[in-house]
Amino acid sequence: MFNITFGSWHHLYYGFFVLIGALCIGLAGYWRYRGVRTLVSVSRRSLLFSRFSVTRLVIKKFLLVCGIIFLFIAFLQPQWGLVEETVEQEGRDLFIALDVSRSMLAQDKQPNRLAFAKQKIKQLVTLLKSERIGLVLFSGSAVVQCPLTVDYGAFFLFLDQIDAETISSGTTALDQAIKRVIDMFASDMKRKNKLLVLLTDGEDFSSNLSSVREQARSLGVHIFTLGIGTPQGAPVPIIDEEGRQRGHEKNEKGEIVISRLNEGILQALSAESGGIYVKATDDETDVKKLVQLVENYEKEKFEDKKIGTLQERYPLVALCSFACFLIEWLL
Repeated sequence: MFNITFGSWHHLYYGFFVLIGALCIGLAGYWRYRGVRTLVSVSRRSLLFSRFSVTRLVIKKFLLVCGIIFLFIAFLQPQWGLVEETVEQEGRDLFIALDVSRSMLAQDKQPNRLAFAKQKIKQLVTLLKSERIGLVLFSGSAVVQCPLTVDYGAFFLFLDQIDAETISSGTTALDQAIKRVIDMFASDMKRKNKLLVLLTDGEDFSSNLSSVREQARSLGVHIFTLGIGTPQGAPVPIIDEEGRQRGHEKNEKGEIVISRLNEGILQALSAESGGIYVKATDDETDVKKLVQLVENYEKEKFEDKKIGTLQERYPLVALCSFACFLIEWLL
């Protein structure tokens, strides 16, 4: 109403106590007036209570109630008057590439590698500040799930949409993920720092990883890899359309396929691109290390952003409350 919003609307329930207080003040004034009228006759009232005035009593109680109400409104943080501000944005561009191949359903990380990797991404993005984050999903091919953005809420929305149904039936091709990120960075070659974090178990069936890796190095794309899984590995479950497990994948001999973390290829990939390989841990040690590495790179200026903010008006309302109390006291 009247383009007024309240920053602490959740404190509205305190209004119950304000209402009780107003009723008590009103009743106190009424009982005072009734007591005077009962105990003293009209002819002697002006003599004994020369300063008593029903009108003044009503005004004083009204001002006292208004002061309390204004004070309560100030407590709710009223805001109005939209003002546009230009905010300078600085940070680094970082793409996060998540492996969504079938091997990411292996359960050597709980509840499975995919869910574990998603949790790591959330930890990473939460700890990062003022960075533009993009999300790429890859298996045999790669797709941009979320373009570069500073809106982390929207990023998490895209991330939460990834589940077992998103899992591709194809195999893993690391070169496709890197090539997709290179294409995205190619649209703005003026950027000094181009960072990529790959979350994968390292199983790779790329056809030209070496050439793509060389292209990334020539363009200055620094690749950090986070190994998801364990060297001991785990079977790859088969999930039906209803999301239920129907056994495990088997090879041509009918033996259960064990998917293992391939650290060697991830270490080589990071080393040759100027990045670092980090093995995923159950705590936040790995994520904090990645954040520290990312923050070592120089921040760059993004486009200035205009944001509209409502002005805090509670001091004005608090001043009205003080004026009511002051006038009531003077009367």
